[in-house]
Amino acid sequence: MQVEKLNLVAEETVFEYCLVLFVYFVRFVDQMYFTGLSKTTENRLQSFPIYLSCHPMSAPGPIIIRPMSESDLDVVLLIEQASFSRPWKREHFEQELSGAYSFPFVAEWDGQVVGYVCLMSLFEEAQILDIAVSPEQRGRGIARRLMEHACGVARGKQAEILALEVRASSSAAIGLYQSFGFRRVGVRPNYYEASEDAILMEKSLKETD
Repeated sequence: MQVEKLNLVAEETVFEYCLVLFVYFVRFVDQMYFTGLSKTTENRLQSFPIYLSCHPMSAPGPIIIRPMSESDLDVVLLIEQASFSRPWKREHFEQELSGAYSFPFVAEWDGQVVGYVCLMSLFEEAQILDIAVSPEQRGRGIARRLMEHACGVARGKQAEILALEVRASSSAAIGLYQSFGFRRVGVRPNYYEASEDAILMEKSLKETD
C-alpha cells in the first residue's frame, strides 16, 4: 500500500515536470518562429496552472480505532448508505452512542473516518450489530482491524460469545469472519428484504485468536 502510494506520487510529479516543459517549449517556438499566439491560445496557456507541487512523500499514518462521537455521524451515514440496501438511520447510531451496553467505534485513516463497528455486550454474550468500511478504502485491512478491536472490547466486558448476522451472499464477509474463528450456527430464512437468508455466526471468546 505504501509502495503504491509512493508510485502514484512519483507519477504525478513526473507528469507535472513534463507539462511544464511542454508549455515552455510551446512559448519558445512561438517566440522563435511566429509573430505571436492567437489570443485564445495565449489565454488558455496563461490560465493553465504552471507549478511544481510538493507532494508529501511520507506514507499515511496507521489505522486508528477510537470511540465513535456525534461529530462522526455525517461520514458514518455516508458509509452506511453506500454499503447497505437498507441502511441504518441517524437515530440508530444515536442510540448506539447513548446505550449503556453499546460500544460503537470508528476507524480513522490518514485523518479521515473510513469505517466503523457497532458492538453490543451484555453479560456473557456480545454481538456485532453493524460494521462497514468506505467503498473507496476497502482492501486495506480496515475491516480486520475493526473486528480485532471488537473482539478485544467484548473480551474486556467478560463476554464469552461474540455473535453476528451476515447475508448468505456476502462471501467476502463470511470469509473474513471465518478467519476470526466464527462458525455458522443457524440461518434466518428470507431475513433480508424477505428474499435472502441471514447466516448466524458465533465465535467463542474463550479461545485464543
